[in-house]
Amino acid sequence: MKLDVDVLRYLSKDDFRVLTAVEMGMRNHELVPSELVVRIASLKHGGTYKVLKNLLKYKLLHHDSSKYDGFRLTYLGYDFLAIKTLVNRGVFVAVGRQIGVGKESDIFEVAKEDGTVLAMKLHRLGRTSFRAVKSKRDYLGHRNNYNWLYLSRLAALKEFAFMKALEEHGFPVPNAVDCNRHCVVMSLVQGYPLVQVKQLQNPDIVFETIIGLVVHLAEHGLIHCDFNEFNIMIDDDEKVTMIDFPQMVSVSHRNAQMYFDRDVECIFKFFSKRFNLSFQEHTDEIDGDTEEYDRPCFSSIAKCTGFLDKELSASGFTGKDQDEIEKFIEEGIEKDTGSEDEGMADEGPNSDEFDETNIKEFDSLQLLEQPERVNCDEKGKAEERQQFCEAGQSSGRETQDTSDKEEEANETGNEDNAELMHRLNKQRRRAVAAVHGRRKTLTSRNSYKDKGGKSSHNSKIQKQLSGW
Repeated sequence: MKLDVDVLRYLSKDDFRVLTAVEMGMRNHELVPSELVVRIASLKHGGTYKVLKNLLKYKLLHHDSSKYDGFRLTYLGYDFLAIKTLVNRGVFVAVGRQIGVGKESDIFEVAKEDGTVLAMKLHRLGRTSFRAVKSKRDYLGHRNNYNWLYLSRLAALKEFAFMKALEEHGFPVPNAVDCNRHCVVMSLVQGYPLVQVKQLQNPDIVFETIIGLVVHLAEHGLIHCDFNEFNIMIDDDEKVTMIDFPQMVSVSHRNAQMYFDRDVECIFKFFSKRFNLSFQEHTDEIDGDTEEYDRPCFSSIAKCTGFLDKELSASGFTGKDQDEIEKFIEEGIEKDTGSEDEGMADEGPNSDEFDETNIKEFDSLQLLEQPERVNCDEKGKAEERQQFCEAGQSSGRETQDTSDKEEEANETGNEDNAELMHRLNKQRRRAVAAVHGRRKTLTSRNSYKDKGGKSSHNSKIQKQLSGW
C-alpha cells in the first residue's frame, strides 16, 4: 500500500484517538468490536462512528462484518500512528520520496527541522513474497498466535537494538536515531547497494574488508544470517556499510555454522562472478602455503572480543548455556563413578560375598512383602505355597490338617479381596452418601449379599473356593 502522507494534513485529534483505540483493542482481538472502539475512544455525542467512517474512506482501517461488526488497523493506519508520534517527538518534520523496497520493509527519506536528511524504515511483514516469517525468523519466541502488525513491531525493535549495539562497538552501520512501533529512523548512508556496482578500483581490498566484517561479527558472538550484496552499501571511496539486522542470531545457535558458511559463500560467489576474483578451494593439508583468499572456518573463530549475543539476547544464546550446564553435570557424574570404582577395588573379593548376601536378604524381603501387594489373588497363592512347604517339612502331619489350613488361607484371601474391591467401588462410584457414614462389613461367602455388578466376579471365586 502506497504511503500518502498528504492525508495527515486532514486528520484531527479525534481521528488519531480512534486509531489508537483500535490499536489498543487489537492486543486481544483480531477484529475489534465497534462497541469496544466506542468505549475506549470515549468521544462525546456518538462521534466515534462518524470518525470511523472517515478513517475507512482513507483506508486507515479495515471493516469486517462476517462474524460481527469489527475493525482492524491497516499498515497505512499503523504508519500514520508511528509517523505522528515521531513528529511529536521532533525526530523529523517532513517525509520525502521512497528510496528502497524489500520483502520485509519500505524505506523513505525524512528531513529534520535543520534540513538534515534521514532514512525511515517501515517494516511490513506479511507480504505475499515473504510469508514464512514464523519458520524463517525468531520474532515470535514461544508464542503461537500473532498478527503481522505485531511481528513488524518486534522486528523493528530488534533491528534498532542490534544497530545501536553494533555502532557502539565500532562496526560500520548506520546511526540509529529513534524507533516507534514498526518504524526505525536512522542516518542516511551516502552510497549504493553492492549489487548495483559494476566495477571497483580495488575489489580485493573490498573483499577482504567484507570477509573481515563477517569474522569480526562472529568474534563478538553474532552472525548476520543475510550477509549478501543486497545488504552491503558502498560509497564512492569504497567504504563498506552493512545494513538489515533483525535476523541476526548468536554463535551458540544450533544452526550457527550453517548460517556462517552461507554468508561466506554468498560473498565468495558474488565476487567471483562480478569481479572475476579466483579462489582456491579449502584443503585439509596443514603443511602448505596459506592461500591469499582462504575461507574462514567457523570452528577456528575464537569468541573473545565481546558478548553481544548475551547483551542483546540473540537467538540461540540460551542453548550454549544449557550445553555448558550439561557438560558440567556429566563431568561431575564421571568423577562420582570413578570414586565409586576405586572404593569397590579397595574392598577386594569379600565385596562379592557381601553382595550375594545382600541379594539373598533382598529376595527374602521381597517374599515377605509380596502378600501386601494390590493383587490379592497372588497373595492367596503365595500363602497356599507357604502352607504346602510347611506340610512338606512336617511329614508327620495329617492331610486333613493341611486341607483345613488351605481353606483358612483361602478365606482370609477372599476377605482381603472383597475388602479391596469394596474400597475401589466406593471410590469410583462415590457411594459414600448411600452408606450414611457406616462402614460395611466385609463380604462373606454368602451369595445372597452379592449385589451384582463388579463384585459378581467375587461370588464366582468364592463358590469355587468353597468347592475346593
